Amino acid sequence: MTQTGNQAAQPPQVVRRARLKMLAILFVCAVPVIASYFTYYVIRPEGRTNYGDLVQPLRELPELGARDTQGQPASLSTLRGRWVMLVVAPGACDDACRQRLYEIRQVRLTTGKDRDRVERLWLVDDAQQPDPQLLAQHEGLHVWHAPRAAITAALPVTAATQAQDHIWVIDPLGNVMMRFPSNADPSKMKKDLAKLLRASRVG
Repeated sequence: MTQTGNQAAQPPQVVRRARLKMLAILFVCAVPVIASYFTYYVIRPEGRTNYGDLVQPLRELPELGARDTQGQPASLSTLRGRWVMLVVAPGACDDACRQRLYEIRQVRLTTGKDRDRVERLWLVDDAQQPDPQLLAQHEGLHVWHAPRAAITAALPVTAATQAQDHIWVIDPLGNVMMRFPSNADPSKMKKDLAKLLRASRVG
């Protein structure tokens, strides 16, 4: 009877032990994320300023029903674990659009050994295909088409701007966390991105 009772009692104990181990693993994985945000958002040395506007509260960038230039579904989950510099513009890409694409390419390059932690994404908010010659100048740039209404709903603009006016930063967890102003200064963007990369152990 005792042996049978022990056998019956053992599985719940094993399950509890396994759950505790899983929680411990999740806690260890979460600590760097929590620490990086605590460092960046809470422990701010006096006089520290950010050029870009911090998006507060953070908001997760939802799936936008995006498709790549070949018409295949494109999921934001494929970019998780990396910092993402995001530009929104029509496929025709006017001079301002080209300038923003150039800036995110150059800012990424200035991060040196950390550049592999940074991805670039162009969300095309209409059906027009971008110029192949333009894309050839931006190797590694992700180009996805997504409905303009979905993009507009997902990105927190100011009262005087729209999504196309900004360069956006998405954190490795998929949150929209920073918005650079229209006609942003690349050298100041570089400083903000460098701070983020230093503060974060994720991505």
